[in-house]
Amino acid sequence: MHPFWGRLIVNLVLCLISFIAYSSQIFIIWPWYGSALSVELLALLLPFNFLVGMLLWNYFLCVFTDPGRVPPKWAPDTHADGFEVKKLTGKPRYCRNCESYKPPRTHHCRQCNRCVLRMDHHCPWINNCIGHYNYGHFIRFLFFVDVACGYHLAMVTCRIMEANKSPDSWNWISSTELVLIILNYVACIPVFLTVGGFSLFHFHGLFTNTTTIEGWEKDKAATMVRYGRIQEVKFPYNVGRRKNIESVLGPNFWLWCCPSVPSGNGLKYEIATTNESRAPVIRTHFSEQLPSWPPKDPDRSRYEDPVKGFTLPESPWTYENGSVNPDLQPSNSAMRDTRDQANRRRRQGQANSDTSQLPPYHPDYKEGEGDYSPDSSDDEVVGNSRRRVRRGSEGYEVKLEDRNAMLSRYLEELGETPGRYHRYIPMPDSESESEKES
Repeated sequence: MHPFWGRLIVNLVLCLISFIAYSSQIFIIWPWYGSALSVELLALLLPFNFLVGMLLWNYFLCVFTDPGRVPPKWAPDTHADGFEVKKLTGKPRYCRNCESYKPPRTHHCRQCNRCVLRMDHHCPWINNCIGHYNYGHFIRFLFFVDVACGYHLAMVTCRIMEANKSPDSWNWISSTELVLIILNYVACIPVFLTVGGFSLFHFHGLFTNTTTIEGWEKDKAATMVRYGRIQEVKFPYNVGRRKNIESVLGPNFWLWCCPSVPSGNGLKYEIATTNESRAPVIRTHFSEQLPSWPPKDPDRSRYEDPVKGFTLPESPWTYENGSVNPDLQPSNSAMRDTRDQANRRRRQGQANSDTSQLPPYHPDYKEGEGDYSPDSSDDEVVGNSRRRVRRGSEGYEVKLEDRNAMLSRYLEELGETPGRYHRYIPMPDSESESEKES
């Protein structure tokens, strides 16, 4: 996305937040309390403004906080637990775009054009990636959007319920206030429903310590388990609900709603303990233990070498063991005609003198040279028809056949004589409707 469009989207989001937050207070709540400052008004609006302030603060941090970069010349420690490997080769993950190794849970973002630590996804609404250092701010932003929208809808709904207590109350509501009530509902309800559903997804990921990309990997692993390719797959980064939340929001429960810097440097993460070992055990039907994530699919291409890794053949056209099919002939008509002419020239010396090598419609054809004998090396007689065979191919290339000839063969099979009138076999007379009714 172009930087201009990213900044434009961020400004539109800020305008939407400001409209919902402040138009409701100025044009709905303030007239409701008689446009006068009171304790009841402050008790109603102070919590709402606190939620809006925390919402804007976390949104600012999401936009301007770097999600995390891979340090220059970083290399994984393959002897430690929990390093991630490529699915094909089993070697440490390497980014060809950045020309550097990938730490655990790191992925390359095409929008940002760099690798992001613990990448969750690229969010166009904040014009930034969600990664290790701003994932906590993003979770808090979603939480405060849900709470603030719920508080806003409750305030506006209370104003309407108050107006419904007596018929004369609607006479005190101005047209401007009525229009703003409708616009606030139109703007706030879709945001509340959309962000609310999105929040449930990310809260579940927070409880299980799973990013959006890792959720897709877990789905693929579950599919391999369902088809019997691997067994006993355990997600290594799920260390318990409490520790999962603390790894993102901090160890102090009372400060979870306050912006804070996440623990760690994003290059190594705590993994689950399995059978008195820090490394997760992943067993496949080859009975091998793979202390890595994501699990490797054992049903891989025949070109994968366990030592050299995945290698492509020299030629893209392969046959069985990687060689070219020697019986495969070109099916292009021009190339096939060229080959047929070469075959005819090669057999010209062996041809019968009474047989013409040219068809009757050829300009060099001379009468008296005998009958024309076409090259039938590519023809094969099947039953009463002649079919052109593509040598080394998957099947037959069937020529179009005359419809009348097909009809004649069909009539001969029925015992009829083609070209003559057929016997007429009258159908038995059916009873008329009058006879049926009688």
